Amino acid sequence: MIQKSIKTLLLIEDNPGDVRLFRETFKEQDSDHTELTSAKSMREAEQYLAAHAVDIIILDLGLPDAQGLEAVKRAHAAAPRVPLVVLTNLDDESLATQALKEGAQDYLIKGQIETRGLLRALRHSVERKIMDDVLFGEKERAQVTLNSIGDAVVCTDIAGKITFLNLVAEKMTGWSRQEALDRPMAEVCRILDATTREIIANPMDMAIVLNRSQQPSNCILIRLDGFEIPIENSVAPIYDRQAKATGAVLVFRDIRERKRREDDLSRLAAVVESSYDAIVSLTPQGVILTWNHGARRMYGYSTEEAVGQSILVLSPRDQPVGVSRLPEMGERADAVEQFETVHAKKDGTQIHVAITLSPIKDSNGQVVGVSSVARDITESKHLEEMFRKAQKMEAVGLLAGGIAHDFNNLLSVIIGYSEMLLNSSKSDSKMHGRCEEIKKAGDRAASLTRQLLAFSRQQVLEPKVLNLNTVVLETGKMLKRLIGEDIELQTALHPQLGSVKVDPSQMEQIIMNLVVNARDAMPEGGRLSIETSNVELDENYARLHPPLKAGRYVLLAVTDTGTGMDRQTQAHIFEPFFTTKEPGKGTGLGLSTIYGVLKQSGGHIWVYSELGHGSVFKVYLPQVDEAVQQSRPSQPAPKLDPGTETVLVVEDEESVRALTRTLLEEAGYTVIEASNGRAALEVAGRYSGPIHLLMTDVVMPGMNGPTLAESLVVTYPSMKVLCMSGYTGTFANFSGLVDRGMMLLQKPFTRDALLGKVREVLESQVAVQPRQFVL
Repeated sequence: MIQKSIKTLLLIEDNPGDVRLFRETFKEQDSDHTELTSAKSMREAEQYLAAHAVDIIILDLGLPDAQGLEAVKRAHAAAPRVPLVVLTNLDDESLATQALKEGAQDYLIKGQIETRGLLRALRHSVERKIMDDVLFGEKERAQVTLNSIGDAVVCTDIAGKITFLNLVAEKMTGWSRQEALDRPMAEVCRILDATTREIIANPMDMAIVLNRSQQPSNCILIRLDGFEIPIENSVAPIYDRQAKATGAVLVFRDIRERKRREDDLSRLAAVVESSYDAIVSLTPQGVILTWNHGARRMYGYSTEEAVGQSILVLSPRDQPVGVSRLPEMGERADAVEQFETVHAKKDGTQIHVAITLSPIKDSNGQVVGVSSVARDITESKHLEEMFRKAQKMEAVGLLAGGIAHDFNNLLSVIIGYSEMLLNSSKSDSKMHGRCEEIKKAGDRAASLTRQLLAFSRQQVLEPKVLNLNTVVLETGKMLKRLIGEDIELQTALHPQLGSVKVDPSQMEQIIMNLVVNARDAMPEGGRLSIETSNVELDENYARLHPPLKAGRYVLLAVTDTGTGMDRQTQAHIFEPFFTTKEPGKGTGLGLSTIYGVLKQSGGHIWVYSELGHGSVFKVYLPQVDEAVQQSRPSQPAPKLDPGTETVLVVEDEESVRALTRTLLEEAGYTVIEASNGRAALEVAGRYSGPIHLLMTDVVMPGMNGPTLAESLVVTYPSMKVLCMSGYTGTFANFSGLVDRGMMLLQKPFTRDALLGKVREVLESQVAVQPRQFVL
């Protein structure tokens, strides 16, 4: 549109209040610094115009020395080329219309002057004066001016036919001036309503009928070739000197670039609003300016509640969120800060968030604000902590397994020789009692190593398909005596409970350990509940409880009403030797044993507890689609006959090897021995007789036991194999060895256990196949 600056303005007004109103309006709104001069009468105005040039005149039609149309005529006579805007009262619009016919460009009604639109109205008046000049003798100069501006200008006569197009209008419509002249304006300028997409009737008609300019509106111009151009257009009537409408002028501009920017901003705003992250704009001092949907979802505050508040509104009471980074954004325009902190939601819940702060710059590159993008990483932090805990437990398990391996060798010697001493000291009661104490201490130490192996998932299990309800009922006979009369025991067992595959004895131990743990948490009595049920765990639950997988599980829940635990205690309860009990009242291996057994059986355990509100331990075991195996009644140990076979004993620990040889030779067996796998091959190669049994340690330097067995079974196909180990981690890598009937003697072992297992293996009908030992 034509932009004509108004530098000087003459206000002819005798009312001081109206003069003051105009001065204040221009002082507040005028960005072009218009100089306003006032005159109290027509005579004073005529004298001023004779000596000064002005850009526009505002004339009150009720002056003391000039009334109505007389004032208009005298103003035109004093400054015929200056645009004139008349001031009138509300009930004098008919007078204003007559003034327009006398040559005034527009009129303003007192009391209805819009502050923001005053300058625009005056500029439109100047523009209309320019159009008048075009039609009254200054066409050539006006055309040059109109062709040089960036807006399209189209003029029509009173019948709506084209009389003028500037160069921009030619380019935008696709019509040349020669082609467009005398054509209907609606044919050259086909305009659609941007909202309804309906063809707008000749806009000139409305301007002429209403006899005044129309405000700019957003429409669509259809070019001659059918291409659509979004435009902003305005229209005004053209009057002759007698204020008679002779036509109209249409001014429009191409707003494609503006629309593109607006669309980009709209899309960007939609992206920001729809983001799952909290995207917030702040002042450099940390005051919230904008608050997107992600922020509302994450923090719980509405936009109205957040905007205008300090970012400190998100500070937890005990962990203030510093805003020290924000002022730095104003000093370093390229600064981008990334950090993690803790925020508080509206309900007080604390969440971990990852923050990215970036400066917001104006067109001059000055920082005017800060953009904050916050992501809730509470779940990620939880998963990281669980992963670190799992790694820690794995490392502790490896350490525990290694210790148990070495300790079991020592215990084998202690227990073995203590049994020999017991047999030889029966006649000396004092010595016999001392030997019994040594044997008991060895047995207790062996029990501890078994718990360590259970925790590190390196014990040998004998899993069976069973119903947990049966285990709970059988164990319950002992539980009542175990917990005492001040604790009420309740059970809720699902009647259609699914089957699980676990070691029955280990499952009994799990229940016993959980019950003892619950009992100790209720020193003054309470209620203990044992519950079983079938559960279906979904992907979401599994994701929050790694390494648990989604699927069907059997749940065993043990709940107490005891003292409960804080979070710090819960983080360590499954670690070996960790205990909250007094010294001498607990080994700290109960829960760690449960943890190891369940992990080895494919199960999981989780604890939920609060101080003063008790605890619940939830054990999850995978359901299996197999029939429950009926347990066989235990048989008395058979009497062992003296052995006559040859046994090759291979053991790298000299004391264990010597003990094993002694026990076997006392039982009648012929024993040859070696300290490692290669030595065993040499000993076997020199031995001329048959070798009936290879009794070998699993883990040895150089060549392990199964590899040695694979080599010897080729030469001695009828030879049986018995593996010994106090550390079954490596042994477990030989797929299917236990399941296929191969025998394992776990250290530490007693004399009877050794001789019984040797006899069982020798009498077994299962042939040893080399492929069973392939690594």
